[in-house]
Amino acid sequence: MINFFIQLHTKFMLIQKADFLAPLALRLYLVPIMWMAGMHKVTGFENTVAWFGNADWGLGLPFPTLLAGLATGTEVLGALFLLFGFAVRWISIPLLITMLVAAISVHMQNGWLVVAESTGIFANERTIAAAERLSAAKEILQQHGNYGWLTEYGNFVILNNGIEFATTYSIMILALIFTGGGRYVSVDYWIKQRLIK
Repeated sequence: MINFFIQLHTKFMLIQKADFLAPLALRLYLVPIMWMAGMHKVTGFENTVAWFGNADWGLGLPFPTLLAGLATGTEVLGALFLLFGFAVRWISIPLLITMLVAAISVHMQNGWLVVAESTGIFANERTIAAAERLSAAKEILQQHGNYGWLTEYGNFVILNNGIEFATTYSIMILALIFTGGGRYVSVDYWIKQRLIK
Protein backbone atom coordinates (compact mmCIF):
# COMPACT_ATOMS: atom_id res chain seq x y z
CA MET A 1 0.00 0.00 0.00
CA ILE A 2 2.86 2.38 0.83
CA ASN A 3 4.45 1.61 -2.56
CA PHE A 4 1.18 2.55 -4.26
CA PHE A 5 1.20 5.99 -2.61
CA ILE A 6 4.88 6.50 -3.41
CA GLN A 7 4.23 5.65 -7.08
CA LEU A 8 1.18 7.90 -7.11
CA HIS A 9 3.20 10.73 -5.59
CA THR A 10 5.93 10.20 -8.20
CA LYS A 11 3.35 10.45 -10.99
CA PHE A 12 1.96 13.65 -9.49
CA MET A 13 5.48 15.08 -9.48
CA LEU A 14 5.40 14.80 -13.29
CA ILE A 15 2.54 17.31 -13.27
CA GLN A 16 4.95 19.94 -11.99
CA LYS A 17 6.28 20.25 -15.52
CA ALA A 18 2.97 21.91 -16.38
CA ASP A 19 2.74 24.07 -13.24
CA PHE A 20 2.85 27.19 -15.42
CA LEU A 21 -0.72 26.47 -16.54
CA ALA A 22 -2.33 27.51 -13.23
CA PRO A 23 -0.90 31.06 -13.06
CA LEU A 24 -1.49 31.44 -16.80
CA ALA A 25 -5.15 30.47 -16.36
CA LEU A 26 -5.55 32.87 -13.43
CA ARG A 27 -3.97 35.70 -15.40
CA LEU A 28 -6.02 35.12 -18.55
CA TYR A 29 -9.24 34.80 -16.55
CA LEU A 30 -8.61 38.11 -14.79
CA VAL A 31 -7.53 40.08 -17.89
CA PRO A 32 -10.99 40.76 -19.38
CA ILE A 33 -12.49 41.42 -15.94
CA MET A 34 -9.90 44.07 -15.09
CA TRP A 35 -9.91 45.50 -18.62
CA MET A 36 -13.69 45.93 -18.76
CA ALA A 37 -13.83 47.41 -15.24
CA GLY A 38 -11.02 49.84 -16.04
CA MET A 39 -12.36 50.86 -19.45
CA HIS A 40 -15.81 51.41 -17.97
CA LYS A 41 -14.19 53.89 -15.58
CA VAL A 42 -12.14 55.49 -18.41
CA THR A 43 -15.16 56.12 -20.65
CA GLY A 44 -17.26 57.46 -17.78
CA PHE A 45 -14.50 58.98 -15.65
CA GLU A 46 -16.53 62.00 -14.52
CA ASN A 47 -19.35 59.71 -13.39
CA THR A 48 -16.83 57.46 -11.63
CA VAL A 49 -15.37 60.44 -9.76
CA ALA A 50 -18.87 61.58 -8.78
CA TRP A 51 -19.77 58.08 -7.58
CA PHE A 52 -16.54 57.77 -5.59
CA GLY A 53 -17.09 61.14 -3.89
CA ASN A 54 -20.83 61.49 -3.33
CA ALA A 55 -21.85 60.39 0.17
CA ASP A 56 -25.59 60.40 -0.58
CA TRP A 57 -25.75 57.98 -3.52
CA GLY A 58 -22.13 56.96 -3.98
CA LEU A 59 -19.23 55.73 -1.90
CA GLY A 60 -18.43 58.98 -0.12
CA LEU A 61 -14.67 58.43 -0.40
CA PRO A 62 -12.19 61.26 0.17
CA PHE A 63 -10.11 62.54 -2.77
CA PRO A 64 -12.48 61.01 -5.34
CA THR A 65 -10.53 62.15 -8.42
CA LEU A 66 -7.28 60.70 -7.12
CA LEU A 67 -8.87 57.43 -6.00
CA ALA A 68 -10.88 57.05 -9.23
CA GLY A 69 -7.68 57.65 -11.22
CA LEU A 70 -5.74 55.12 -9.17
CA ALA A 71 -8.49 52.49 -9.48
CA THR A 72 -8.83 53.09 -13.23
CA GLY A 73 -5.09 52.99 -13.86
CA THR A 74 -4.65 49.90 -11.71
CA GLU A 75 -7.35 48.00 -13.59
CA VAL A 76 -6.25 49.03 -17.10
CA LEU A 77 -2.52 48.54 -16.49
CA GLY A 78 -3.26 45.46 -14.41
CA ALA A 79 -5.09 43.87 -17.35
CA LEU A 80 -2.18 44.58 -19.70
CA PHE A 81 0.49 43.45 -17.23
CA LEU A 82 -1.41 40.23 -16.47
CA LEU A 83 -1.91 39.55 -20.18
CA PHE A 84 1.81 39.66 -20.87
CA GLY A 85 2.90 38.30 -17.50
CA PHE A 86 4.90 41.43 -16.78
CA ALA A 87 5.55 42.50 -13.15
CA VAL A 88 2.75 40.15 -12.10
CA ARG A 89 3.61 40.12 -8.41
CA TRP A 90 3.97 43.91 -8.33
CA ILE A 91 0.75 44.73 -10.19
CA SER A 92 -1.14 42.14 -8.15
CA ILE A 93 -0.62 44.19 -4.98
CA PRO A 94 -2.59 47.27 -6.14
CA LEU A 95 -5.10 44.98 -7.87
CA LEU A 96 -5.67 43.16 -4.58
CA ILE A 97 -6.08 46.47 -2.73
CA THR A 98 -8.58 47.64 -5.38
CA MET A 99 -10.58 44.43 -5.03
CA LEU A 100 -10.58 44.59 -1.23
CA VAL A 101 -11.70 48.23 -1.26
CA ALA A 102 -14.48 47.31 -3.72
CA ALA A 103 -15.54 44.34 -1.57
CA ILE A 104 -15.68 46.44 1.58
CA SER A 105 -17.02 49.75 0.28
CA VAL A 106 -19.37 48.56 -2.48
CA HIS A 107 -20.36 44.94 -1.97
CA MET A 108 -20.13 43.97 1.71
CA GLN A 109 -23.38 45.66 2.73
CA ASN A 110 -25.16 43.33 0.28
CA GLY A 111 -23.95 40.10 1.85
CA TRP A 112 -22.17 37.27 0.06
CA LEU A 113 -24.27 36.47 -3.01
CA VAL A 114 -23.88 38.28 -6.32
CA VAL A 115 -27.19 36.97 -7.63
CA ALA A 116 -30.07 36.98 -5.15
CA GLU A 117 -31.15 33.52 -3.95
CA SER A 118 -33.98 32.77 -1.55
CA THR A 119 -32.48 29.54 -0.21
CA GLY A 120 -29.13 28.30 1.00
CA ILE A 121 -26.79 29.26 3.78
CA PHE A 122 -26.00 32.67 2.25
CA ALA A 123 -29.61 33.71 1.73
CA ASN A 124 -30.56 36.62 3.91
CA GLU A 125 -33.55 38.91 4.35
CA ARG A 126 -32.43 41.03 1.41
CA THR A 127 -31.99 38.14 -1.03
CA ILE A 128 -35.25 36.50 0.05
CA ALA A 129 -37.09 39.79 -0.64
CA ALA A 130 -35.29 40.09 -3.98
CA ALA A 131 -36.41 36.57 -4.94
CA GLU A 132 -40.01 37.54 -4.18
CA ARG A 133 -39.66 40.60 -6.42
CA LEU A 134 -38.13 38.46 -9.16
CA SER A 135 -41.04 36.06 -8.98
CA ALA A 136 -43.48 38.97 -9.32
CA ALA A 137 -41.51 40.42 -12.26
CA LYS A 138 -41.50 37.04 -14.04
CA GLU A 139 -45.25 36.73 -13.55
CA ILE A 140 -45.81 40.19 -15.09
CA LEU A 141 -43.55 39.35 -18.04
CA GLN A 142 -45.27 36.00 -18.60
CA GLN A 143 -48.67 37.71 -18.70
CA HIS A 144 -47.73 40.81 -20.69
CA GLY A 145 -44.60 39.97 -22.64
CA ASN A 146 -43.07 37.37 -24.89
CA TYR A 147 -41.49 35.47 -22.01
CA GLY A 148 -40.09 32.68 -24.21
CA TRP A 149 -38.23 35.18 -26.36
CA LEU A 150 -37.06 37.19 -23.34
CA THR A 151 -35.58 34.11 -21.66
CA GLU A 152 -34.32 32.34 -24.77
CA TYR A 153 -30.67 33.07 -23.93
CA GLY A 154 -30.87 33.01 -20.14
CA ASN A 155 -33.00 33.43 -17.07
CA PHE A 156 -33.89 36.66 -15.36
CA VAL A 157 -32.08 37.32 -12.11
CA ILE A 158 -31.89 40.09 -9.58
CA LEU A 159 -28.39 41.34 -8.99
CA ASN A 160 -27.65 41.33 -5.27
CA ASN A 161 -24.12 42.68 -5.82
CA GLY A 162 -22.62 40.89 -2.82
CA ILE A 163 -18.93 40.25 -2.17
CA GLU A 164 -18.84 36.84 -3.90
CA PHE A 165 -17.05 37.92 -7.11
CA ALA A 166 -14.79 40.52 -5.46
CA THR A 167 -13.68 37.90 -2.95
CA THR A 168 -13.09 35.32 -5.67
CA TYR A 169 -11.01 37.77 -7.70
CA SER A 170 -9.09 38.73 -4.54
CA ILE A 171 -8.20 35.09 -3.89
CA MET A 172 -7.07 34.65 -7.50
CA ILE A 173 -4.91 37.78 -7.30
CA LEU A 174 -3.48 36.68 -3.95
CA ALA A 175 -2.43 33.40 -5.56
CA LEU A 176 -0.62 35.37 -8.28
CA ILE A 177 1.29 37.34 -5.64
CA PHE A 178 2.74 34.02 -4.46
CA THR A 179 3.15 32.23 -7.80
CA GLY A 180 4.03 35.12 -10.07
CA GLY A 181 3.25 34.95 -13.78
CA GLY A 182 4.40 31.37 -14.19
CA ARG A 183 7.07 29.73 -16.29
CA TYR A 184 7.47 29.95 -20.06
CA VAL A 185 4.45 32.15 -20.89
CA SER A 186 5.26 35.30 -18.95
CA VAL A 187 7.62 38.17 -19.61
CA ASP A 188 8.70 37.90 -15.97
CA TYR A 189 9.98 34.38 -16.54
CA TRP A 190 12.09 35.40 -19.55
CA ILE A 191 13.46 38.48 -17.78
CA LYS A 192 14.49 36.28 -14.88
CA GLN A 193 16.11 33.77 -17.26
CA ARG A 194 18.03 36.59 -18.93
CA LEU A 195 19.21 38.02 -15.60
CA ILE A 196 20.33 34.64 -14.26
CA LYS A 197 22.72 34.07 -17.22
